Order: sequence, then C-alpha cells, then structure tokens
Amino acid sequence: MQDEGKVSLRIDELSQNENKAHKDEDTHRIYFKNPLSPGKITTVRLELVLTHALVPYPSTITQTEKQLVLYHGNHYYYSPYLTKTQTTSVTLPSNSVESFSKLKPVSHSDNLITYGPYDNIGPYSLNKMTIHCENNNPFLTVTNLNRAIEVSHWGVISIEEEIDIAHTGAKLKGAFSRYEFQRDQSGIASVKAFKTVLPASASDVYYRDEIGNISTSHLRVLEDSTEVELRPRFPLFGGWKTHYVLGYYVPTYEYLFNSGDNYVLKLRFVDHIFDDSVIDQCTVKVILPEGCRNIQVKLPYPAKRLPDELHYTYLDTVGRPVIVFQHRNLVEQHIQDFEVHYEYKKLLMLQEPILVVIALYLCFVVVIIYVRFDFSITRDPAKERKLRVMGYIDAFHNHCTNRTAIYTKFDEALKVFKQNKDLNSYQATVKKLNAEHKYETQAIADILMKLKQEGSEAADKVAEIQRHDKAYKEQFQQQTVLVERLVANKISKQQYLDADAAITKKKDDIVEKVCAVMSSL
Repeated sequence: MQDEGKVSLRIDELSQNENKAHKDEDTHRIYFKNPLSPGKITTVRLELVLTHALVPYPSTITQTEKQLVLYHGNHYYYSPYLTKTQTTSVTLPSNSVESFSKLKPVSHSDNLITYGPYDNIGPYSLNKMTIHCENNNPFLTVTNLNRAIEVSHWGVISIEEEIDIAHTGAKLKGAFSRYEFQRDQSGIASVKAFKTVLPASASDVYYRDEIGNISTSHLRVLEDSTEVELRPRFPLFGGWKTHYVLGYYVPTYEYLFNSGDNYVLKLRFVDHIFDDSVIDQCTVKVILPEGCRNIQVKLPYPAKRLPDELHYTYLDTVGRPVIVFQHRNLVEQHIQDFEVHYEYKKLLMLQEPILVVIALYLCFVVVIIYVRFDFSITRDPAKERKLRVMGYIDAFHNHCTNRTAIYTKFDEALKVFKQNKDLNSYQATVKKLNAEHKYETQAIADILMKLKQEGSEAADKVAEIQRHDKAYKEQFQQQTVLVERLVANKISKQQYLDADAAITKKKDDIVEKVCAVMSSL
C-alpha cells in the first residue's frame, strides 16, 4: 500500500527464469503508482500472511496441559536491497514465553518482543529467529472445502459448503475424559465451538453431517450479517477431525445483475468459515442455469480452472453448465468477489413449467389407457363368466325393484276403488299395471334363461323367486275379486275383512320367502 492517498499497488510474482539466483524462493515485484524519482521517499505497507508457521512443541500434550508453539523466522527484513535501518515487533498470543532468540538489541515486555533497530542490513540477509511461547488459540485448519453455488433465475441462489476441519495443534496424549472435561473445563487448547459469518440475507440455514442434522448450533441475525455458532458433536483436540455440511439460500437480486439477456453473477470466491481461517484445499463449483452460453469469468486472483462439467437436476434435459475452480492455501484475505458473465434467454425460464404440464398430461393419458384397455395376454374364461353372471344378477335386482313398485301401485289402486267405487277407472289402471308387470316378469325370465346357459347356481334362486311372484300375483287377483264383491254388496263387510286378512297373511308369507332368497344372491 503506497501512503500517498493509500492506493493499492500492483504485485506480480516473478518466475524462476526472472529470479535465477533464488529459484527456491517466492519473489514478487511491486509496481508504484507513479515512478519514484531519485532522492524521493515513499512508504509502502506490505501485509504477508504465513500459514502453518507455528509448530506445536511439544507435539503432544495431555488434556489438562497448555499448548506451546515454536516459531522460526528471520531477524532481518529479507530483501534484494540494502536495508538502512529495521525494527521488528513480535506480538505474542500470551505473556507466557518459554524462550526466544536474543539478537541484540532486543527487549521483551509482556506479550511484545522488539528486535532492533538493526542498521545497514545487506541484501538477502538471514539470521534465524526462534520464539517458544504459549498459544491456546484455536488451531483449526480447513483441510478441504467443497463450495457449490447453484444459480436460479426463480428468486434464490443456493450455496452449500462441504467442509473438513482438523485441529492441527498439539495432539492429545492419552485418553479423553468427558467427565474431567465437563467438571473443570479442562482442555484449554481444545475447540468447543466456532462462529461462521454468513450474508445478512441468508435464509433456510442448515448444518448437518453424515449422521443427520446437528442441532447444537445457534443463529443470530445481525444488522449487516447472519452469525451462526457451530458446535461439533464433540470437542476438537489436537489431531482430531470433523466433517460437516453448511448450506443456505440468498436472494438472486442481490448477486445477479442483468442487462437484457446478459447476466453478471457477483459472489465471494470463498466466504468466512471462522476467524483467521486457513484453507489447505478448496474447490468451487458454480452451477449456472440450463441453456446459458458465452460464459466468461473474472477472478480476483489466479486459480486453477478445471474442465467444465454438467449438472442434472429435476426437469433438466441437456444439463446445467458447471464451472469448476481449485485453489490451495487460502486465508481470510482471499475473501473477495469474483464475476461470472453469461448470456441467458428469458424464454428458457418457461422450459420447466412446460415440461411439468407435458408430464402431467402424459400421466393422465397413461392412466386412461390403462383403465380402458385389457392388457392381459390370455383370457380367463372363468373370470369372464363370473363377470357376466354378476351383470345378470344386477339387472335382475333392478327388475325386481321395478316389479315391487308395480305391486305398490296395485295396492293404491284397490284403496281408491274401495273409496270411489269407479269400476271403469279401476279396470283401466289395473290393465296398465298388468302390462308393466308382464314386461318386468318377461325381462326376469330372459335373465333366468341366460343364467341357465351360464350354468350358474343363481338360476335356481331366480326361478324360485319367479314361482313366489306367480303365487303373489294370484293372491292379489283374489284380493281384487274380493273388493269387487264388496263394492257390489255381494258380501258383508265382516266377511270381507275376514277373507282379506287371510289373503294379506299369505302375501306377507310370500314376501318373507322372496326376501330370504334375494338376500342369498
């Protein structure tokens, strides 16, 4: 960073051919915003992040011991140029220091060690710095991160991170005691929980592993972010590992911009996992909508691009294009935005709804065909005969119901005749009802013939009902003659009542027999 206006400077890594004298070292070239004239002075602030530079020493500790680490560095500023004067300040994580190298002048106060000032240090000067101190900070390392970003034009972007985390501090020596851990909160170097910061608009957050959902997590929605406290199923000691999946959704309008059919996706290459995180291996997959083309990518820093893939989900036909990147040795400073430019026709958004309609239509057609057609290879005569007999019996029941209704009309006609004594009207009604009765009886006789042809046992029962009906009709005719004699004053009322009671009893007996036979059909 050049201090004039504090502008960012361009930094390029030199190839081995450009730095033949120091091929085993990473050398970079810094470009000033403006050329530096002779005699002029400028200030450059350079930030360098080292990973895995602290080595646990001793490499194993018990559950109750504190963790000590060893740092090896250079007392001098390593540069291809002469350094006129230099002062190095080392801020330690605690006040407890076991030992440190003492290249004079050097001073130590609390958690600060100051080396220098040193004057006139030559180019590429080396002098080993060693510091051995207590450090119980979480030594968590993301050994592998698989980050999948699925873009949808229907309102949300899905982000899922599959994370492997290892505690790379001093390994646990001996057995782990849950009782001791709960009783006196031992295991000061262990990690019980850590916080992940998600975008403020993150929703439907889930946290799970191979077993299932992990309920030991807490989510807080802040003004500018969403904070998730993740607590693994067990505390992490040195050498222990855990694996989990963290997923959430963000609204499309915050990260996807368009002008016509041209779209730009702007998201973070990696996001916050925990404070001071180190990612050894990272794979980022961007799943774009099906049918997009002319894909271009702008990265904030170089990354290895793997061959594009295809991803298939529901209702996809040709597959969704997937852009894959890999990177190693990432830290929090790599949390920067990248851009994906592509073209996508809005009409393609109708593809999936149309496919749903077609699928439902085809399902209905298949069901209709299945219901209406017989797909059996061979016919079953017994089954077909049974179906025919059932059809005949259903028709028989319908005709019997109609015939019963006719008898009811006969009874009503008799009552009317007894009251008005209109013989002509009565005879006309009876003639009409006799015709209807004859039709129903003949229909039942036809059904009886068909049942006999099928060899069904029901034929005997239908024949028996026909005989009972004939007897019932005869009783009704006797009852008709009796009423006519009463109306003509040929018999007394008492004689009529006695005879009518006898006929009614016979009719009731016949009805009971018919009902018994009908119930067995």
